[in-house]
Amino acid sequence: MTPIADMIFQGWTGILRVLLVGTLAYAGLLVFLRASGKRTLSKLNAFDLVVTVALGSTLSSILLSNSIALLEGLAALLLLVALQWLVARLSVASPAFARAVRSEPSILMRGGEPCRRTMRAERVTEAELAQILRANGATQPDDADTVILESDGSFSVIARDSFGAMRTTRVGLPEDAT
Repeated sequence: MTPIADMIFQGWTGILRVLLVGTLAYAGLLVFLRASGKRTLSKLNAFDLVVTVALGSTLSSILLSNSIALLEGLAALLLLVALQWLVARLSVASPAFARAVRSEPSILMRGGEPCRRTMRAERVTEAELAQILRANGATQPDDADTVILESDGSFSVIARDSFGAMRTTRVGLPEDAT
């Protein structure tokens, strides 16, 4: 076969390997994820994101690399799931460990006023803050009381109703975020 033909088709053995190993690796990953619980694929912090990306990357390597045997690939998937489970378990048991592996939410706006120092530290501009407010239904800056940059990178907006009262309650927000 020519080099171009090899890029398109290298034989049925490779296709059969992808189908068989891919199906078994996928089934194994589902078993591991089911056993480890919902937290394994959560988006609570950067570590959770890294594990999710690593699982996908590992699965693709198992599928496409002839040099990785199915059991080696399953061991790699199991290792990632087990490490994520361990980190989550240690985070629950030790607040100090939890602080080391995840970031805390940051208040970007309090009482309708931007917290500029926090915004600078989190690299959020005034224009982005305005966009966050609009995306959450605030047509005027004073429609919102609090904007929080969550640990997973998403934003929460605590809005005010037409009478100026907050629509949700604030729980556990640090007082020194300005």
